[in-house]
Amino acid sequence: MNLDTAIQYLPGVGPRRAQLLLSELQISTVGDLLRTYPFRYIDRSSIQTIASLHPDQAYVQVRAQVLKVKLFAKNGAELPAEKLKYNAVSRLVATVADATGEMEVVFFKGIKWMHSRLLPGSVFIFFGKPTVFGSRMNMVHPEVDAPDSGSAGSLSGVYPSTEKLKNGGITGRVMLKLVAEALEGVLPTLEDTLPDYILKEKGLVPLSFALRQMHFPQSQDALAKASYRLKFEELFLLQLSLVRQKYIRSSNAHGLPMPSVGVPFRRCYDALPYELTTAQKRVIREIREDLRSGRQMNRLLQGDVGSGKTMVAVLSALIAVGNGYQACFMAPTEVLAHQHFANVSRYLAPTGVQVALLTGSTTAAARRKIHSGLRDGSIGVLIGTHALIEDTVQFKALGLAIVDEQHRFGVDQRARLWSKGPGGVAPHVLVMTATPIPRTLAMTLYGDLDVSIINEMPPGRKPVQTLCVGENKRHAMHNFVREQIDRGRQAFIVYPLIFESEKLDYKNLQLGYEEIVKAFPLPQYKVAIVHGQQTPQEKAFNMDAFVAGRAQILVSTTVIEVGVDVPNASVMVIESAERFGLSQLHQLRGRVGRGAEKSFCILMRGTKVSKDSQKRLDLLCSTEDGFTLAEEDMKLRGPGDLEGTQQSGLPIELSIASLAKDGMILSDARAYAQIVLDADPGLSSEKNALLARELRRDKYLMKDYSQIS
Repeated sequence: MNLDTAIQYLPGVGPRRAQLLLSELQISTVGDLLRTYPFRYIDRSSIQTIASLHPDQAYVQVRAQVLKVKLFAKNGAELPAEKLKYNAVSRLVATVADATGEMEVVFFKGIKWMHSRLLPGSVFIFFGKPTVFGSRMNMVHPEVDAPDSGSAGSLSGVYPSTEKLKNGGITGRVMLKLVAEALEGVLPTLEDTLPDYILKEKGLVPLSFALRQMHFPQSQDALAKASYRLKFEELFLLQLSLVRQKYIRSSNAHGLPMPSVGVPFRRCYDALPYELTTAQKRVIREIREDLRSGRQMNRLLQGDVGSGKTMVAVLSALIAVGNGYQACFMAPTEVLAHQHFANVSRYLAPTGVQVALLTGSTTAAARRKIHSGLRDGSIGVLIGTHALIEDTVQFKALGLAIVDEQHRFGVDQRARLWSKGPGGVAPHVLVMTATPIPRTLAMTLYGDLDVSIINEMPPGRKPVQTLCVGENKRHAMHNFVREQIDRGRQAFIVYPLIFESEKLDYKNLQLGYEEIVKAFPLPQYKVAIVHGQQTPQEKAFNMDAFVAGRAQILVSTTVIEVGVDVPNASVMVIESAERFGLSQLHQLRGRVGRGAEKSFCILMRGTKVSKDSQKRLDLLCSTEDGFTLAEEDMKLRGPGDLEGTQQSGLPIELSIASLAKDGMILSDARAYAQIVLDADPGLSSEKNALLARELRRDKYLMKDYSQIS
């Protein structure tokens, strides 16, 4: 038997259980089983007295003698022991006692077996969760062991489970038996996954020790060593794969040469009405170095809402234009594409560079003109949505592709854009996101990219005052919005839903819109509405009304989360704020505070808010630092759940390491991967043969999009 043996051939499994393990826990091999670790451990080293039990305790052990056993029918009547038919029994209740008192143990399943076992006078170890029913202490479905079975006296692992697994006979105890069987079959011939030199240099325990101690720990110390070894291995191999991709790309990828800054860049830069921040200048220098290096740029630009990423993108595009190439700027929505077009056109006015806009709603006549201008090179910068990746869109010489909010585009969609470079050479790539990503997550999601961060806000941008209020303050909120409108300001009101859902009790957009129109009636007030179910024309009409100031209030779903820029809007009201993630709330808040006036974000919370949700809302009120919020959000929700990143998914499924909790190990693993590859970039030396083999395993074979982000 080895790690790749199909799980059905492990003694105790068979085809039926194998199918169950696959569908419920994605376990198909013995190796998968051994890499499915307990998510917590129960200390079975101590025996409690019945008198000391209380319902707040976790799982405990009691050594007790069976006094009497009763069987009950579905109607609650006690059944006589004589002429017993087990199919009429709905529950078994045994009264057990130790020197300090009595309790009941209750079974709804396996009654026939328990009835034959729990004979009055016999003594057992009962392991379960104490609860109170009526006035009596009890345990429902405890584990029942003979006093000399050896079950007590150790840390016992608790494995992930589902109702289907339990109903199929794969209980926690069965999992332990299967794991024990797998360890006995595999460990004698198990080869380590890490070379000896790494084990010695990093002070790691061998794989065989780690696997045994994770499932059957002898002590807390042994468990800690095993856990550290397995976490380091998982994160190290992941980072080794990512850093190696980066090595391969940087050594092989020919980049379009852009040796000079060029006249358009200088004209735009000299005409700027304000000084760039130190962070913006630093990032432009990093991009400039990439563009003249002779290698293809693959850079991620992270910057908080309003930090000035668009200006950096415009100046980068002008470097491409100044070197005889074209640039394109892909945005995730028509609204954002239109806004970028308006801003970029303004910035490019002093340069003479022609800029065009291409979206799904561009007319046929305008498309023909744009296609012609792209092919003959007269259009220097193209801004658009998914329409940019259509086969009919052909550039004369696309040198730089900029993608805004990249997580909203599929990787394959982006690949079609990169294939439009001149002579088959991929354009330089700048990926931008305003969703702050925790450092550990960025290292994993974008481990093969170079990362630039704008961590400084432009001068003069005022902080947004954030308040969290309940339903009882709705009238006061309406009054506050009226006051702001009377001063000439505008307000966003954002809802989490478009249509009502039976399961969800929070306000939906349509009802909210009707309520707002009643509270802010015509002709004094005008309310626009924007949501994902509208046609592009409806959306554009309503959005334009708000941007132009014809409507004072915009009622919307989160379509306005990204990029909508209305400097006159000073109030953001977020309904059912507890339903949003921290990062998304922060993105929405970033829509205000863009003008000269003081701005406000009002979080309207529902009547029933969980502790975690309230913690998120309190955090948002306490800081405007998007990166701090993203770190906290990951701790609260986990990396796969973060707004703005869940579409991307992690490159691999982590089975033991946590990006939220193991940042130090990840940093160490990344640095060590760099050291290993500096010494042996191809992992071709004999001492790294194990590593090369591990990276070829399915788990680390990521679809190689290193050329496209």
